[in-house]
Amino acid sequence: MSDPLSELRALHAAVDAEVAELSALHQGRLQCARGCAGCCLDDLSVFALEAERIRAEAGELLREGSPHPPGACAFLDGEGACRVYAARPYVCRSQGLPLRWLEEREGQVVELRDICPLNEPEDQPPLEELAPESCWPIGPVEARLRELQAAHEPETPLRRVPLRDLFLASESGDAQ
Repeated sequence: MSDPLSELRALHAAVDAEVAELSALHQGRLQCARGCAGCCLDDLSVFALEAERIRAEAGELLREGSPHPPGACAFLDGEGACRVYAARPYVCRSQGLPLRWLEEREGQVVELRDICPLNEPEDQPPLEELAPESCWPIGPVEARLRELQAAHEPETPLRRVPLRDLFLASESGDAQ
């Protein structure tokens, strides 16, 4: 078995491939582009394993750079572009796509969907009319991330790290 960080990189690569297919399918709908940062929230946290990938691949930024001012993701630059794009966490990789998930409510399984309002133009079919397979499924990748995190830190299998704290840990010399 390979190490959890290598497995995480492989998972991110697989997600990117699937996202590329859905993005091509929805090219007339998606408005996401470099600098569109409406979904880049300040209070996002990731599993410790994803934080480790960011530390490994963006160590210089964490040591020598400054976080974006509070109110948006710490990793945005002055133009709203991601400074850790190659190492960005899963949640950032599927943003903008039509999302689909199942929940149990009052004993019934119901399908829920969501999409960025910028990606639901009037000249495209409504989100509710999209075929299920044309939406990003919430659940399977999250389950795999939990498995990888549990393998990485069995003693704290659900530990999450706020993205902004990666700068703070670097400033204090905490390699956590």
